[in-house]
Amino acid sequence: MIDDLPIQYWNSETERNAYNAAFYELGLRWHWDREVYCQLLRESQDGVERICHYLRTHQPHLLRAYDAKFLAEVIEQKKEEHQKRELDAGVMKRRYFNWAETRGAELGA
Repeated sequence: MIDDLPIQYWNSETERNAYNAAFYELGLRWHWDREVYCQLLRESQDGVERICHYLRTHQPHLLRAYDAKFLAEVIEQKKEEHQKRELDAGVMKRRYFNWAETRGAELGA
């Protein structure tokens, strides 16, 4: 049952989903699944450091065009916005959504 899951699980999933939403919003074709996210958490508890590590190890080509810290701070800011929106929606609204699978989707009529 969903309500029996530990709070830490919800916090991690909410944050991971917020990162994926931020990646999508910024046009990055990244998706952090649970395994990747847990590996990154072991690297650092600081979001900016975690993203910088991911950039160095998984997306080094971006470092030719962007400063790692700048890009990480932009991602972190967008993640915070999405995470706040998700938390404000309440427990019943929390559902997993794979932002990476929505590439090319259009909203509206």
